[in-house]
Amino acid sequence: MDSEEETAYQDMQQTLPPLHAPPTQSIKYIGSKLKLIPHILQLVKKVNPKTVLDGFAGTTRVSQALAKLGYTVVCNDIAPWSEVFGTCYLRNTKPREAYQPLIDHLNAVPPMDGWFTEHYGGDANGGCAIQTDGLKKPWQLHNTRKLDAIRQEIETLNLDPVDKAVALTSLILALDRVDSTLGHFSAYLKDWAPRAYKALRLEVPEVFTSERDHKIYQTDIFELVQRVSVDLAYFDPPYGSNNEKMPPSRVRYAAYYHLWKSVVLFDKPTLFGKAKRREDTSDLLAASVFEEFRRNDNGRFIAVEAIADLIQMTQARWILLSYSSGGRATAEQLNAVMQRNGKLLTVLELDYKRNVMAGMKWTNEWISGTEEPNREFLFLLEKN
Repeated sequence: MDSEEETAYQDMQQTLPPLHAPPTQSIKYIGSKLKLIPHILQLVKKVNPKTVLDGFAGTTRVSQALAKLGYTVVCNDIAPWSEVFGTCYLRNTKPREAYQPLIDHLNAVPPMDGWFTEHYGGDANGGCAIQTDGLKKPWQLHNTRKLDAIRQEIETLNLDPVDKAVALTSLILALDRVDSTLGHFSAYLKDWAPRAYKALRLEVPEVFTSERDHKIYQTDIFELVQRVSVDLAYFDPPYGSNNEKMPPSRVRYAAYYHLWKSVVLFDKPTLFGKAKRREDTSDLLAASVFEEFRRNDNGRFIAVEAIADLIQMTQARWILLSYSSGGRATAEQLNAVMQRNGKLLTVLELDYKRNVMAGMKWTNEWISGTEEPNREFLFLLEKN
């Protein structure tokens, strides 16, 4: 790196004070950006866009925060439950109390045995979640019976899209409070978590109103960026592990959250495996190119090439990319992608162990691998 590059990079490493983040609401989520939101918001404020695309919205926490601060948000994720969250929080036009009668009605529905109880409900068994079929379950029977009854009632009521999204969001939030998992549904706890004994009870989500015309999509990001133009695009793609010994099936987000998809679609799908995953969340059917661990014919990592293609295709002046040190791409590779597509304005690093944000070290000092997997990076790029 020559002296001119060194000076430019030092300018880029300025430490920005985190912006106070408005409260957001969601479920337990492995890919949660809750701690990053203040820093994401500060970088967004740095370039002052009017419209922002949240391309991999997940639990929609980032979209919620952006909407509350007055930005016009385009919220997208391939997961149907993410679209439900986006509709609930970004398209709501009513005061929160307006939904209380609906939630009270759903809480009063008598429990019933149904599809969720058959596959995902278990007896208390003196604290052991392993059932007579040899399988562990994510919820106790008293709660899956309420789930079956409430989910059927939501369908029976024939609600408008926003009201239905509020009801489903309320149901998912309530289920998340009484599950017996580590925050995902690819495996369940051997012994019941204390919260699993609590009764499922719905509450009105923390909805808010916004004067902006937010857009909600559930589509492939490469298709969306070709027809949507925004000032800034925020990308938080799923990360394929850089641990060569890690099977790809262990990092599929579709596998982690298959049960939320079943709650939303209510389609009673074919299941497989000990965790009773949806057949359409198998590795062959639900793999993301961003989770890919292999190289292409040119020897380049497929996941890194996908990021490069996405940045190039995106119609935005600025791109904010979030990436983990446990992902497939190295800092050097990401830096090369950025340099090909514009000017890198800022790079920030969050060390989750120390819970601090600081300027990122130069690329050859970024340890890529499994030694320090808990660091998150934010790259702010101004496109050519």
